[in-house]
Amino acid sequence: QVQLVESGGGLVQAGDSLRLSCAASGRSFSSYTIGWFRQAPGKEREFVSTISGSTGSTYYANSMKGRFTISRDNAKNSVYLQMNSLKPEDTAIYYCAADISHSYITVGQTRPGTYDYWGQGTQVTVSS
Repeated sequence: QVQLVESGGGLVQAGDSLRLSCAASGRSFSSYTIGWFRQAPGKEREFVSTISGSTGSTYYANSMKGRFTISRDNAKNSVYLQMNSLKPEDTAIYYCAADISHSYITVGQTRPGTYDYWGQGTQVTVSS
C-alpha cells in the first residue's frame, strides 16, 4: 500500500498564503499521478489540482488557476500545493491522493474515484 501524510494547514486571513505538503511512501512514487482535493463539512469532495507522474504535467480547477501552484520533488517522495490570495471560500479539509494506475492526466484525474490511496487531510481555515 501507499501511505500519504498531509501537513501545512492552519488559520489565516483572506489574502494570505499557505504551503501544503504531501509526503508519500512507495518505491514507484515518481510514476504516480498525485491529486489535491478539498472537502467542507456536509459537502462533496472537490477537485483542486493534479500533477502527473510521467512528465510532471499540471492541471488546476478554474477557481484555483493563477492562485495555486502544484509541484513535486521525487527525490523526497513529496508533492506541494502553494496557495496564494486565499479566500474564505477556500476553507476546507485538503487531501492528497495517489493514482498508481495512471501516470498521465485525463478527465479521470479530476474525479476522486480514480485515486487509489488517500491521506488523512489537513484543515485550512480562511477568515474574512
